[in-house]
Amino acid sequence: MHRTFSKLAALMAMASVIIGAFGTHYLKNILPPENIESIQTATYYQFVHAIGLFVVANLCRHYPNKRIKWAGNLMVLGVILFSGSIYLRIFLLAKGYSHLNTVALVTPFGGLSLIISWLLVFMGIPSSENHEQKGGSD
Repeated sequence: MHRTFSKLAALMAMASVIIGAFGTHYLKNILPPENIESIQTATYYQFVHAIGLFVVANLCRHYPNKRIKWAGNLMVLGVILFSGSIYLRIFLLAKGYSHLNTVALVTPFGGLSLIISWLLVFMGIPSSENHEQKGGSD
């Protein structure tokens, strides 16, 4: 699982740089500043969580338990829902769509997934070396 998370993290980081550059250089001539700020927020969260996913990949090697694996899965899902919904909303706005309430409703679920993923990272790291050796890796 650690290789999968590492590869996904690399792709997420790469995509955040590409999307950030596209937003800064191309869309700034098309969209109002508040939409550019939204893209910057989405790419920032995506990049931070790409690094977080690298951390989770490393933790999978040291503490291979369900909580750490779920943390990685929820981190990927959270980026897709949070950043992806922002990207989709901005793209649709650029194409002239104005009724985007449904897309905007997805963003908080992405944020919640990211929060839960970090809680699972916390819970998935054993509190002591003894716990780890006694098979406490649920």
